[in-house]
Amino acid sequence: MTHDEHLMTPTKHILITGSSTGIGYDAARDLIAHGYHVFGSVRKQADADRVKNALGEQFTPLLFDVTDEAAVKTAVAQVTETVGQDGLFGLINNAGIAVPGPLMHLTLEQVRWQLEVNVIGVLSVTQAFWRLLKAANGSRSPGRIINISSVSGRTAYPFFGAYAASKHALEALTDTLRREMSIYDIKVIGINPGPIQTPIWDKAEEIDSSPFIGTDYEKAALNTQKYIIERGRNGMPVTAVSDTIRQALESKRPRARYPVVRQKWLNWLLPQWLPDRWLDRIAIRLLLERDGA
Repeated sequence: MTHDEHLMTPTKHILITGSSTGIGYDAARDLIAHGYHVFGSVRKQADADRVKNALGEQFTPLLFDVTDEAAVKTAVAQVTETVGQDGLFGLINNAGIAVPGPLMHLTLEQVRWQLEVNVIGVLSVTQAFWRLLKAANGSRSPGRIINISSVSGRTAYPFFGAYAASKHALEALTDTLRREMSIYDIKVIGINPGPIQTPIWDKAEEIDSSPFIGTDYEKAALNTQKYIIERGRNGMPVTAVSDTIRQALESKRPRARYPVVRQKWLNWLLPQWLPDRWLDRIAIRLLLERDGA
């Protein structure tokens, strides 16, 4: 490519929510390394400064929480001013939270917050930015929407009911958006990671388990927490998700859904094929084993 051709090549802009750590941060790093310009949402100025310093000039921090509608709209104006007619090549809805615990002992506030961030936040950001993904008078191809879901979006296990409910809802949003946005040729893709090695597992040990102490679920809940932390720390490398995100952005015919798991047949396909009662028996047996029964 000549110097003049390089200057004429439009910049491909990506927006990633939740880019301060983990999957969002590594996806930003990877995409920048492959020539993209990344806008990344963070909630604190300190995180904005840290990530900007680490990733360089091709990263633009956006200071907003996905649940803050006014802040999201401000970010839209900022992005629009920067991208101009280039628009967005991709919107990656990555921001999410998980508060584990037995459903009978989670507060309704904890359940609502997971739904607010993982479902309403995704729709809020998508509604705000989708017009920047549309093709502009034939001058560019339409962008893509990638929703970072979870294996919990397809299968629900004890102590992750609220999180699984939010990700099941996200799966429904993803399927519906994929069909509705087809009139604009905007492809909508779901990515479903299993346990992934990220810094979140270092913080998981700090989760307050006191609400479950003294309940019938105490021992099982504490043992499950240890088990999940161990699985996370020994999970797939975060780069596996970043590679999948880039594949979903660049593939001419992307899949509707990409699981990112080890032993795909066991951890993705089999739970969906098994009859519900069979899967119940497996989940209950695991619950009893962790309870020491």
